[in-house]
Amino acid sequence: MPGIPKIKLNNGTLMPQLGYGVWQVPDAEAEQAVGTALEAGYRSIDTAAIYGNEKGTGKAVAASGLPREELFVTTKLWNGPSETWNRDNVLREFDASLEKLGLDYVDLYLIHWPRPMREDYLAIWKVFEEIAASGRAKAVGVSNFRPVDLRRLRAESELVPAVNQVELHPLFPQTELRAVHTELGIATEAWSPLGQGKELLTLPAVAAVAEKHGRSAAQVVLRWHLQRGVIAIPKSVTPARISENLDVFGFELDGTDLAALDALGTGSAARRIGPDPAVFDV
Repeated sequence: MPGIPKIKLNNGTLMPQLGYGVWQVPDAEAEQAVGTALEAGYRSIDTAAIYGNEKGTGKAVAASGLPREELFVTTKLWNGPSETWNRDNVLREFDASLEKLGLDYVDLYLIHWPRPMREDYLAIWKVFEEIAASGRAKAVGVSNFRPVDLRRLRAESELVPAVNQVELHPLFPQTELRAVHTELGIATEAWSPLGQGKELLTLPAVAAVAEKHGRSAAQVVLRWHLQRGVIAIPKSVTPARISENLDVFGFELDGTDLAALDALGTGSAARRIGPDPAVFDV
């Protein structure tokens, strides 16, 4: 199987373009699931404090025997509404994540949601600048940030987020946001790259492209992400699907294929499956 390509982030850090996500994987199952992914060939693992599975993820990383420098580990600050966020509690939460993961550093640390109504992501970002400068996160970024949030960060800070991890799939391609990312030098990463449930994967347009290439629907959707320059982190706990989702480098979609998948999210057809960052504050 060809190697996973890497995206060069705006600080020079190299990030695998295809990773393994552990959202909704219980901590007790995370060690086995992540271990299976690492054995299959994944080298980028995406977790978060709110997922509650950093310990299991860290155990899998330790048990893998892989050199730390070959791995790319992402986690996220859960900047929830229960606290007023300041330097002390951001650093406390970052230290807690490192301890649970059993790591001296992470490769990428993200603010999980902008929560614009709270007016505190700028203060949190200032602490992220400090974390980045310390080397305990090789890169820092954000998740679910809108163009207006990114432009505000850019106006107030010299440090541009390396990554913005957002809902993105053919039914919600985030065309405007991706253009802003290109303008500002931010890498685009997709959570739920296959959508949720089977809706996207059973659409006739997706099935037609899959049949044309002799591939699964999931494989052609992941290939769409890769050829659009997006970092994708599919999730599965089924070993066969974990391997299948990685086996996407032996074929290419042509212009007709890409256009067919692009068309799924144009105009009124585009729709979210997750929360709207403008109002999310749970």
